[in-house]
Amino acid sequence: METDEQADDARLPLLTAAEARDAVGYMQLLETLDLTPRGQAASQFAADLARRLPAD
Repeated sequence: METDEQADDARLPLLTAAEARDAVGYMQLLETLDLTPRGQAASQFAADLARRLPAD
């Protein structure tokens, strides 16, 4: 059974390519400030997302 929160999530709009690129850029900036394993994981996640974005 779907909760109200799940129903709301299903209606969220998709990111545009420009918004996704901005988000990846911000994640990469943040990870440079965090040298812990969590920051390294954020860096890897940002790199993975960046590879999936269209190249305009």
